[in-house]
Amino acid sequence: MARAVLVVVLLAFSALSAVALWRHGYWGIIEPHFQSWGAAQVFADLVIACTLAMIWMWRDARARRRSPWPWLALTVVGGSFGPLLYLLTRPAADARG
Repeated sequence: MARAVLVVVLLAFSALSAVALWRHGYWGIIEPHFQSWGAAQVFADLVIACTLAMIWMWRDARARRRSPWPWLALTVVGGSFGPLLYLLTRPAADARG
């Protein structure tokens, strides 16, 4: 069930991102966040959330003996795509705990 929710979220976010990139380009998505304090706050919140996700991915990947670098790099350039894809490809926890 959780994977199905992740797939739906990833597909919906991918569609939204594709339209935004097509209509505005990569810089056009980022630029509005420098035009008002409210937009800057939203951008800062996104950076904080992605940084926290990256810290968690780093620790989780290392604990599972998995390289965190592809997911960290994807998060830096693609935001939520990194954590979403990490969760989708994350091996199930060891049954022994």
